Amino acid sequence: MSRRSGILEFAVLGLLRESPMHGYELRKRLNTSLGVFRAFSYGTLYPCLKALVANGWLIEETKGAAEGVPAAALTGRRAKIVYRLTAAGKEHFEELLAHSGPDAWEDEHFGVRFAFFGQTSRDVRMRVLEGRRSRLEERLERMRTSLARSRDRLDDYTLELQRHGMESVEREVRWLNELIESERAGRDQRAPGSAAQERNHQSGDTGGLPRHRGGTRPDPSDDTTT
Repeated sequence: MSRRSGILEFAVLGLLRESPMHGYELRKRLNTSLGVFRAFSYGTLYPCLKALVANGWLIEETKGAAEGVPAAALTGRRAKIVYRLTAAGKEHFEELLAHSGPDAWEDEHFGVRFAFFGQTSRDVRMRVLEGRRSRLEERLERMRTSLARSRDRLDDYTLELQRHGMESVEREVRWLNELIESERAGRDQRAPGSAAQERNHQSGDTGGLPRHRGGTRPDPSDDTTT
């Protein structure tokens, strides 16, 4: 399985964990909620859905016309299918959520993984955030070294572009530092013996998200950070 299809599988399972969806609605959510899928067609989604059904992670349910779906999208047999996550699919998604290795730190993967942090345990969130920060710090060091070596050979516009790229990475590193601090503070402030807090922890509670202090947060799927 390619990286692209793997992250699409993850996103589809995550969205369907929230509720069953028609293919049109699912594609719309992928387009609007997850930046990495902005330029995305049903022709790409359909084979993924069929593969997930074949694996037993989704089931297809034949329904009538879904309310609010444009008539043009309801033509043909495919428009009558609603996709629902199976018990095996939920279990598989939980396994994917627990993954915190290098793939989860990469540009496309990190943006989608971050979108589902609300369903991810705090420990896994921490490992993904710290891994992403480490990856960007390595990238930033390479960019600085390259700029220092080639500065004299670059014209003003190319030099400005290089600086812009570095500033984008530096901004995301600062954002990650803030998130990591907040996650640590939220973990440290959990009162021992509090059943309610323990339930929130187990469900991936995101109460540790930092308050935004001006400016704009970088979009994890923004190409300027790649």
